[in-house]
Amino acid sequence: MKFFLLVSLCLFLSANEISDNSTYNLAEVEGKTTKSSIQKWLDHDFGLRPYRVNYILPYGVKSEAYESHIPSVEYKNIEAELQISLQLKVGNNILGLGEKYYVSYTQQAFWQIYAESAPFRETMYNPEAFVIFPIEDDDNYFRLRFLKFALAHRSNGQPNTKNVVFDNNQSLGNISRSVNYVYTTLRLQHKSIILDLKAWIPFPEDPEKSDNLDLMDYTGYTSVKITYFLHDHMFTLKGQGNLGTNKGAVEATYSYPLVHNYFFAKIFSGYGESLIDYDKYITKFSIGFSFSR
Repeated sequence: MKFFLLVSLCLFLSANEISDNSTYNLAEVEGKTTKSSIQKWLDHDFGLRPYRVNYILPYGVKSEAYESHIPSVEYKNIEAELQISLQLKVGNNILGLGEKYYVSYTQQAFWQIYAESAPFRETMYNPEAFVIFPIEDDDNYFRLRFLKFALAHRSNGQPNTKNVVFDNNQSLGNISRSVNYVYTTLRLQHKSIILDLKAWIPFPEDPEKSDNLDLMDYTGYTSVKITYFLHDHMFTLKGQGNLGTNKGAVEATYSYPLVHNYFFAKIFSGYGESLIDYDKYITKFSIGFSFSR
């Protein structure tokens, strides 16, 4: 039943506009500024724009059940996944280089909707502040498009539970995960192919206070993402990893436009799908809908 409710929500969002503004008559409104304010309110135009992909994936299947960190809770190998990602432009051309300044917020959740009580297995929070420097390049095969510098935080919002012990003397372990880091992305384009080269460095942490000192052993410091458009079809393939530990991950996605939104499918294989299980190797296929690309 929960599955059908979630799918129904996705189909409703895919087939309907949020509101119909055709019945409003702004010609009777006095004052240019007042009319503009009403129009922005009707259009929900407050400067927020999609950042990463916004999606609802009602069905994601993994080869085996997820590990629960709470003894009384059992997770299944199928779950739903949601992501909300927005950005806001906050500045422009301060250095005279045509650069643009943004803040963004991304929240990703893994929802065990098919398990008893339907708990959220993991929720991750990822605020960022970044600047993009556009690059004009008409000479190279893969033409440079922009250079991005960002300051970011990523965590699962959980407290440090290292000293929490259950009645049976079983330790919960520390379920807190967080990392502060800086990264840069270089974007290139060749016709309908977009190439993103990304590198990141975490801030140094006190070993006694860190929640996940070996996180980079599993996620690495670099990634390469290829985006390819073919008519209405959009394909992405991203790989990241640590050459020193031979650990990393590969993610592939596919999207196709529907009435107002997109059919969306994703395959993930490797480490770092979520922060709570960053050191667990996971292979998973998910399917659903996206509301941006």
